[in-house]
Parts: sequence; C-alpha cells; structure tokens
Amino acid sequence: MLVVHVAGAVQSPGVYRLSSGARVIDAVQAAGGVAVDSNSDAINLAAALTDGERVYVPRVGEVAPVVASGSTTGSGASTAPSGPVNLNTATADDLDTLPGVGPATAAAILAYRDEHGPFAAVDDLGEVRGIGTVKLDALRGLVTV
Repeated sequence: MLVVHVAGAVQSPGVYRLSSGARVIDAVQAAGGVAVDSNSDAINLAAALTDGERVYVPRVGEVAPVVASGSTTGSGASTAPSGPVNLNTATADDLDTLPGVGPATAAAILAYRDEHGPFAAVDDLGEVRGIGTVKLDALRGLVTV
C-alpha cells in the first residue's frame, strides 16, 4: 500500500492510498483525472510511485513548484531538487528529479552535452531531442548553467 499526495491541475487534489506498484497515472486517476488546463506532458505518467511521494500536475504555462519530498524507499525514485539543477554538472539521476524529465530525456540531455560540450545558456536545452518549447518553459526556473 502506498500513500501519495496528488496536487496541482487535477479534479480532486488530496492524499490517496494506492496499491503497491502503482504509477503516476494511477494517482492522477484517483484524483479524478487532470483538469482542463493541465500540462500533463510535463510529468511522467508512467513513473512508478513511492510511498509518501507528491505528484504535482502543473497547469499550462506554469512551472511546477520545487518542494521537499519525503525519503525514498530505495526503489530508485528521486526526490525533488533542493535548488536549480546545473545542466553542465548534473547526472542522469539529478536530471530525473525535474518535472517532465524521465530517464530517456535525461539521457538525451547528457548525450547532447557530451556531443556539443557544456551548455552556454538554459535556452540551449531547447536543442535537445524531446524538449520542446513547453517543456523548456517549465524547466527554465529549475535549471542553471
């Protein structure tokens, strides 16, 4: 059994009990689904949940707030970053803490950095495969170079 906090652009924000092995999509559905103005593309709906986790669904144009989360269960889930993530020094695990960045996008960021060298500006993130304008806008306040 997992207990998760679902917040943001969902129909019924709150704390929900879900079965072990539940995914973010299960938490969002427990909260009544996404709101009309949600940006569900900014989160990884397929990510596995951990007990005590907070799932935040941002609204279109909103940057998801960075909040402290509970401890992880050791399942490899990450906690929210404590400050901006430096694109030039971040590991895949660091990048995976960002909203809308899962393992594939983190790997693409690292591959871009390996191929092109350090990021000169946050806007360079828009050149990475899988990061469009909306995701770049959502990440802009959460990353630095």
